[in-house]
Amino acid sequence: QVQLVESGGGSVRTGGSLRLACAVSKVTPSTKCVAWFRQAPGNQREGVAAIDTYTDTTIYADDLKERFTISLDDEYATVSLQMNDLKPEDTATYYCAAGERQWDGNRFSCRVWTKYTSWGQGTQVTVSS
Repeated sequence: QVQLVESGGGSVRTGGSLRLACAVSKVTPSTKCVAWFRQAPGNQREGVAAIDTYTDTTIYADDLKERFTISLDDEYATVSLQMNDLKPEDTATYYCAAGERQWDGNRFSCRVWTKYTSWGQGTQVTVSS
């Protein structure tokens, strides 16, 4: 069972930055995708960014790609999410997730948000104006 432990959440003002980290362990050979999701109160969980840990291919939600960057540190088995220019609407619990590549209509990739199967406990991000 893949284990995922998030860290780095906190409170910032509008325009600030945070870097979230997800420590990944006990992965299986088929677990090639690691992603960040978020869920705000009253909203559905949504995919933020994903990375294919074999190819380093990255995927972003369209409205976040200019401000958020996902990256992989192989040495420390950590997937990070750098969040810049934060806005109050970014306030949410952020979750790290892992899964296998899925058919997205064109190829096997990490962009099928509904197929992630292993989850961390979440870390809170609060952005105040």
